[in-house]
Amino acid sequence: MWTRPDVRRATHRHDGPNRPYGQGPPALPLVRHRAHGEDMDRRDGFRELDRHECLRLLSLVPIGRIVYTHDALPAVLPVNFSLDRDHSVVLRTSAASRLAHAVDGAVVAFQADRFDEAAHTGWSVIVTGRATLVTDPRDKEELRAVGLRSWMAVPEEAFIRIAPELVTGCTLQGGWGGGDERDTSRLADVP
Repeated sequence: MWTRPDVRRATHRHDGPNRPYGQGPPALPLVRHRAHGEDMDRRDGFRELDRHECLRLLSLVPIGRIVYTHDALPAVLPVNFSLDRDHSVVLRTSAASRLAHAVDGAVVAFQADRFDEAAHTGWSVIVTGRATLVTDPRDKEELRAVGLRSWMAVPEEAFIRIAPELVTGCTLQGGWGGGDERDTSRLADVP
């Protein structure tokens, strides 16, 4: 490859001595994870999940985070949720809430996860789609029957449905072997 003599070759940690700056590291081959027989990146241990597995994992946890735009800034709010029969993410909140007004008709992201810190394993799933306020009385009754309850008493409830247009996720397989080098004993001393 021809390079101009006045262009230096970078030795940034992601660039090797023979790779021009910006080309990144060479691709690492995928290896078989012995315990699961699945392809996994040798470098980081993450494995992509298919849509079916993502939705199955979402059904196992009651809390997630909705990511939306408020006053032109990103906002993240922890929420309890449920999955509808068509795999939409459903939230129940106050009709007067900032969330209900900000997300109706907007594209939002919803993320849920579960991790085991001791084993260095876990998973994370993200659902991206258009959020809508549920207005049909029959749909509201069906959603009430699911048992989804707001954790706070609300004078007028609203259900928000997030269509699962894009569903992605990954698992982190343990086996790194190292511990958490942070000195967590000092965290209790932080005022």
